[in-house]
Amino acid sequence: MDKYEFTGETKEVGVGFRKVILKRIKAKVDFGNIKAGTLGGWIEKAENLSQDGDAWVFDNARVGDNARVFGNAWVSGNAWVSDNARIYEEFHILVIGPIGSRQAHTTFYRDSGKGISVKCGCFNGSIDEFLKKVNETHGDNKHADAYRKAARACKNTY
Repeated sequence: MDKYEFTGETKEVGVGFRKVILKRIKAKVDFGNIKAGTLGGWIEKAENLSQDGDAWVFDNARVGDNARVFGNAWVSGNAWVSDNARIYEEFHILVIGPIGSRQAHTTFYRDSGKGISVKCGCFNGSIDEFLKKVNETHGDNKHADAYRKAARACKNTY
């Protein structure tokens, strides 16, 4: 039996230069700490969130593209998991925010190549590419300092 279903509620979001329709989920049965009827976050398609295990997408968190959340992983807050990310344990994702010049959230996640990738605004790439972009965009200002500290914390966590 499936553990979640789509509610029918949708929202359109921009991902790079394209638009994506995300769908809200709702638990159909009790599993882990989730009770039947609990509203979840947003996924683009059923393949983004496994029907097995205790994996769940909470709050305003979003999962799209070819990303998959499975096992006992939880994605929550304002996290945005995309591309080919594979989140299967709780410690494979870190969301920090509000941060930077936009005062938004930045998501660090373990990618399918077992590296660390970053989603920050319209940027989505490796942590090293992210740090290069931070240098180009912010130089040595306070926003660059905050982003570098977040990246260092993430590298120390993983």
